[in-house]
Amino acid sequence: MNADDIDQEKSEPKSEPKSGLNRNASVGTGPVEQDAPPEEQRQSRSNNPVRSGEPRGGEQQNRKEGSGEWARFHPSGQPLGLSELQRLSFSDLQQRAAEYQIENPGLLRKHELIFETLRRHAQRNGPIVGEGVLEVLSEGYGFLRSPAYNYFPCPEDVYVSPALIRRNGLKKGNLVSGPIRHPKEKERYFSLLQVERVEGESPEKVRNRIFFDNLTPLFPNRRIFLEGKSKDPSLRVIDLVTPIGFGQRGLIVAPPRTGKTVLMQKIANGVSENHPQAHLIVLLVDERPEEVTDMERSVRGEVISSTFDETPERHVQVAEMVIDRAKRLAETKVDVVILLDSLTRLARAYNTLQPHSGKILTGGVDANALQKPRRFFAAARNLEEGGSVTILATALIDTGSKMDDVIFEEFKGTGNMEVHLDRALVDKRIYPAINIAKSGTRKEELLYHPDEIARIHVLRRALSSVPPVEAMELLLERLRKTKSNVEFLISMNLKD
Repeated sequence: MNADDIDQEKSEPKSEPKSGLNRNASVGTGPVEQDAPPEEQRQSRSNNPVRSGEPRGGEQQNRKEGSGEWARFHPSGQPLGLSELQRLSFSDLQQRAAEYQIENPGLLRKHELIFETLRRHAQRNGPIVGEGVLEVLSEGYGFLRSPAYNYFPCPEDVYVSPALIRRNGLKKGNLVSGPIRHPKEKERYFSLLQVERVEGESPEKVRNRIFFDNLTPLFPNRRIFLEGKSKDPSLRVIDLVTPIGFGQRGLIVAPPRTGKTVLMQKIANGVSENHPQAHLIVLLVDERPEEVTDMERSVRGEVISSTFDETPERHVQVAEMVIDRAKRLAETKVDVVILLDSLTRLARAYNTLQPHSGKILTGGVDANALQKPRRFFAAARNLEEGGSVTILATALIDTGSKMDDVIFEEFKGTGNMEVHLDRALVDKRIYPAINIAKSGTRKEELLYHPDEIARIHVLRRALSSVPPVEAMELLLERLRKTKSNVEFLISMNLKD
């Protein structure tokens, strides 16, 4: 028994018996882990899965599960991918279950059907490949969560031992894959045997990457163009008035019923159309289920949600998983764009969970409750070493709640871009309901083309001399006469 084995046994939860695989057996190129997952980590997840549902569309598959390497260890077995099953619709999953002679699959929940399919596959000595985003718990061990289920704890989650996490330098938010084994007697979860890939590469390449907090933040200097083939006026107005760059930290300030959700959908589609290389994540916190479905069907990107019927603990958990995932992607020099709806409700969830410090601000906000949502928002930055995290978040105002106003005031000025939606424009059915005078971007000269700046300044001066409603009507009228923003700017008379 070597030092790693001793360290591994010490890290096991004491409530779980030391039941594991033979240490002399090998399933891959690295050492085999035999840590047993903790017996009680979630509330009866194996018998009562909290949620089941169809996997969302538009999800990006970074790597095909399984490799030729498996043939050396399992010459007669075809590897079965866990995330492959999670992405299947329930009808397709029933067809797969028929191959394993599972009786009455229609009576099982989706999570239970996946678990039983994997169990039958393991009984046939078939290899199983697990892949998911790592969530490290306070006890030191972790689980591989699936974005197909909004990173929600599921019965088929894969347990990752503390020894594997330390040995491979894994961090919360890493996309990890490798061979897994079926739970043995008195075990509840699948267990990761070895780390085969991290972010699609070998663990050795990822281990020495610079940590996100040690990277150098810069002002956004690479522009995100939203205007696409649809020539949507909302996106054209944003491109003209409040340009967005990679690494932007933007607030969309919105009274109720001013079209913020529709605007977020259009921004998401503009990003995915013009910048397909960017990793788009739409995070919906405390939203209505029907809006989640609509967003999933209309956006080509990753949609992660926690609806209003979930607990504040759930809102916080999903938000922290998303931001940690974004950080790990940025460390690999990927441009990540997060659209958060809404920052106000996320701050409310943090305020609910915050232990009372005795210092209560106006509206019932604890003085320390906004520190973590600030940290979430502050993660948006353009990185000198490559990669970026862009966050565009909605902030609610004029809701009749003093707490919402206090939350907005705390975040006002922390961003470097603001889009203000105006109720007066909505009352006249003018969309986008953007108040041009109040909206703007800091250091916008780094994003505009040099030939644009003078014309944008002329446009701003002309629109600032009229009320917000007339200003938007005038701008939309001019935009309808041209096919693109470039044509519109060229047609401007600079002497006016």
